[in-house]
Parts: sequence; C-alpha cells; structure tokens
Amino acid sequence: MSDRDTTADVWAGIDALWTWLETSQPLNGQEALLLRMLKLSEEVGEVAQAVIGATGQNPRKGTTHTWDDVQGELCDVVITALVALRTLTPDTREVFDRHLNRVMERSQGPTQTR
Repeated sequence: MSDRDTTADVWAGIDALWTWLETSQPLNGQEALLLRMLKLSEEVGEVAQAVIGATGQNPRKGTTHTWDDVQGELCDVVITALVALRTLTPDTREVFDRHLNRVMERSQGPTQTR
C-alpha cells in the first residue's frame, strides 16, 4: 500500500467516523458543535493521565499505564481533532494540508527546488 493510499484511508476513516457521530448524536446545532470541540480537551486529558501513569508519578497509584497507552491516547487526540475539523468543514483534507504547509514553512523556511 502506498503512502497515498494510506492518506486516503485516513481521510475516509475520518469521514466515516464523522458520519457515524452525526447520525448517532443526541444533540444538534451549536450545542453539538461545542461538545464535539470539548471532546478534544477530554482526549488531551487522557494523554496526561497516561503519561502520569506510565511514569508512576502518582505515588498512590504507581505505574498504571505503558508508553503504548500514551501512543494510543495521542492517536485518539489526532482522530478527535480531525473529526472536529470535519465538523467545521467538508474540505477537511485541504484545510489541514494548507495549514500544515504554513506551519512547516514557518518552522523550516520555504522549501527550495534544485
């Protein structure tokens, strides 16, 4: 499978999750939109919980997570963010690609062709 196929699968997966959420949610309108955005904070909190658990920083609980758990939680953050972006625009891939290019240029400078 090529990188292009994998990328297409990611966006197809995001669309499928968005469709499922749209048909399954009990709320509509602005309230549903806001809760979709807040879900991202919940997922970030789960990353923090997993890091604390992987490092054993809570003396009462000890080591409760692994770094694999942290990886999974980070993936949940990415998926949740992309679904939230899809909620705002059907042009999710284009919006994301454009923003990623701006961030990369800002971070690495303009790319030069040889």
